[in-house]
Amino acid sequence: MSSSFFVKTNQNPKLSQKGKRVEVKSKVRTKKPNSRYNEEISSDSETDGHVVPRKRQSNKEHEYEETPQEKKLRLAKLYLDQLKEDEEKKAEDDSFETDLIAGRLKEEVLERTGKLQRLVAKDILPPEASEIRVLKGHKLPITCLVVTSDDKYIFSAAKDCSIIKWNVETGKKLQTIPGGRKGTEDRHVGHTAHILCMAISSDGKYLATGDMNKLIMIWEAETCKHLYKFTGHKGPVSGLSFRKGSHDLYSASHDRSIKVWNVDENAYVETLFGHQDAITGLDSLSRERCVTAGGRDRSVRVWKIAEESQLVFHGHEGSIDCVQLINEEHMITGADDGSVCLWSVNKKKPLSTVKQAHGCHGNAGLEQPHWVASVAALQNSDTVASGASGCSQNSQVQLWKCAENYRGLTPLFSVPVSGFINSLKFSSSGQFLVAGVGQEHRLGRWWRIKEAKNGIYIIPLKRKLPNPEETKPME
Repeated sequence: MSSSFFVKTNQNPKLSQKGKRVEVKSKVRTKKPNSRYNEEISSDSETDGHVVPRKRQSNKEHEYEETPQEKKLRLAKLYLDQLKEDEEKKAEDDSFETDLIAGRLKEEVLERTGKLQRLVAKDILPPEASEIRVLKGHKLPITCLVVTSDDKYIFSAAKDCSIIKWNVETGKKLQTIPGGRKGTEDRHVGHTAHILCMAISSDGKYLATGDMNKLIMIWEAETCKHLYKFTGHKGPVSGLSFRKGSHDLYSASHDRSIKVWNVDENAYVETLFGHQDAITGLDSLSRERCVTAGGRDRSVRVWKIAEESQLVFHGHEGSIDCVQLINEEHMITGADDGSVCLWSVNKKKPLSTVKQAHGCHGNAGLEQPHWVASVAALQNSDTVASGASGCSQNSQVQLWKCAENYRGLTPLFSVPVSGFINSLKFSSSGQFLVAGVGQEHRLGRWWRIKEAKNGIYIIPLKRKLPNPEETKPME
């Protein structure tokens, strides 16, 4: 409907006389100047100033008074403008929220399908030696460690059978679960044998530890209170992992079996067999499956728990001592032949292999590669790390960049660390890398590096630029 239908024809003359009205007003009311709005909306009860003659007053009302139709039109326009402004603002907010949700959903889908690869390696800078912190508290070599999902705490265990909870920010010990002597199992609350592995649930509620005495201990992570003890393995427990987003626990042992436990129910679920030698490592993510390293049988296996089936992978020439999932479809392994391998669960052979990843030691003609005793992966990214164990002080933590689609490994930089690097873990945020170091290998006492320190090394991972991480789906 046209707005001219409601507009009076004498509106333009009214506007043309606006200057004249102001001039008259200034002459008539010299004692008390009023605003324009006060002039137009005057009160009949006003008694201040000179009285305007009735004829002139009626003329002024006739010229400037707003009709009901005009008022309705003006208010309607204001209301429509306000509605339009509100709708535009709401549309912007909805568009932003939709884009945000869509981005998160896309990332979650890529993560579930194992195709999420955040490209962060190119921005990581090597740390200065003075920036690396060393936390000391264990008397014997550290064998394993975990970092909580909020990056606030570290749990570590050692051959002294003790467990220590650390504050990452201050580096101080918060709680210690002391180890007991052999033969005191009945009265000691805790481990009385070397602890080989540990895991923490994704919500930070439960901590699980496994030892040489075939036992699995469950602890309340916040208070370090002992909750349960799982028995059933017939050999040392060498690998533990909680399924992400649940309290299902997977355990591996030198007895060559995989066991599944429900920690909430304090219950055993099932046992899976397949490896031909002692299992040396285990890992899992969100899917109902886990991956294991089979030691001297030189195989890596993916266990589909629900189907009770397994996939077998071969590629290393030596004992496979460690394994870590990068995402649901890719993993990294290390062996005592000095090699590091990248794998896809869809291919039986490695996608990439780096031999002598940490160099060699020994006399000319008798060189031996440094063992790869630990590996770590920054989940859903292109950054992985490996830790060497050698008979010299030249051991190091090596960071690697994964090529697109995990088709290759390129060294980024190395961090010299004296001793056996028995455990490696990235923080969830990727801001630091934690190494558990000892004078001896976690699985034995083949040789000892006296100059090494038994401690926790916190290695900061600084970035070149604060730009947001790129996310690249793989074909």
